[in-house]
Amino acid sequence: MKTTITAVRARQVWDSRGRPTVEAEVALAGGATGRACAPAGASRGAHEAHELRDGGARFGGLGVDRAVAGVNGEIAAALAGADAADQAALDARLEALDGTPNLGRLGGNATVAVSLAALHAAAAAEGLPLWAHLAQGRKVRVPLPEIQIFGGGAHAGRRTDVQDFMVMVPKADSVREALEVTADVFHAAGRLMAETGRLAGAADEGGWWPAFDSNEDALQALTQSIERSGHRPGEDVFISLDIAANELDVGGGRYRLGLETRELSTAEMVEQVADWVRRYPILSIEDPVSQDDLDGFGQATRAYGDRVQLIGDDILVTSAERVRRAAAAGAGNAVLVKVNQAGLVSRAKAALDAARALGWGAIVSARSGETEDVSIAHLATGWDAGQIKVGSFARSERMAKWNELLRIEEAMGADAVFAGPSAFAPSVAAGLA
Repeated sequence: MKTTITAVRARQVWDSRGRPTVEAEVALAGGATGRACAPAGASRGAHEAHELRDGGARFGGLGVDRAVAGVNGEIAAALAGADAADQAALDARLEALDGTPNLGRLGGNATVAVSLAALHAAAAAEGLPLWAHLAQGRKVRVPLPEIQIFGGGAHAGRRTDVQDFMVMVPKADSVREALEVTADVFHAAGRLMAETGRLAGAADEGGWWPAFDSNEDALQALTQSIERSGHRPGEDVFISLDIAANELDVGGGRYRLGLETRELSTAEMVEQVADWVRRYPILSIEDPVSQDDLDGFGQATRAYGDRVQLIGDDILVTSAERVRRAAAAGAGNAVLVKVNQAGLVSRAKAALDAARALGWGAIVSARSGETEDVSIAHLATGWDAGQIKVGSFARSERMAKWNELLRIEEAMGADAVFAGPSAFAPSVAAGLA
């Protein structure tokens, strides 16, 4: 059978922060091959799949020799003869081989690289681009981009407490138009920062590294950048925030905004974000409370979830079970899907399917430590997720994904449909009509 796995191998490569990561290759009997790299996050939830790192002094303990050895040894032996076309069975074999809930023995960085590489190989065996292999003849949408303009939090030396200040262009007619509008905003923001002496460099994901005095300074500057770019805040271009509140949690239901030397309760944190929503053209909020604060997530949903996309990242960790639990608690209306957070392609797809069944939005996301791998552009399209988050509009590991979306849209030709407002939960989409 042409999709029978004949070889699996891995090597150490380097990510966008100059840190080691795992690249895997899968070869099939019919001659097709697939290759994929494991990304890595700086801001990681406690409940996500665990990376296997070497420890010790070399590379600050971040080496991946053990993870690579696991792929070239145990994993290669276990997958020999498996059918790459049966992703669920292949991932189940990896899960059973590891034997831990968080894939910590072999490492989520090893399993996700192999899982994705096998998916690429199966698509190559069909002679299809990955997105079309996943779509299997269904009509799918080109996803709406969510793009960082200012980096903060763990991505920029905690120069702001909020981790990502991003923009979205849901009323664009195509991904090409959305990227062109974003380019206008990105460069206008850079000019504004330079003029005002608040530009400190580039953040991990390619956004501007700011020198702001408060989180609100960033919101004001981003709104001004949209205006300077010739577009209209709240009409053409909307703001999206990743609060990454887990990074602000100091215990006891308290959150510390270090930039402003303030400490807030959960209720005060929810109200602070609600105040920003009232005063700025904010369309999407990610992780307004910490990873174990489901009650706080529910409070936020009741406060502004009827008009703003409310995304769970660290609190949901790309888990179908956690998505359903949050929905039952009335918490959230969208899930962030990070394949490496789940550790396996099938686990990530299950989380997306759970969100879709609930009428939630879904955003397929990159991590702050990325490579030239463009898998997520295909996953977001082929899975018909509706949205994609890659980082900023700069640095080649980010632009590789945005450029791949342009190619996908072009390949679709007259059948290309941009997700736009349809990407959101119904109440949020209605507000854009």
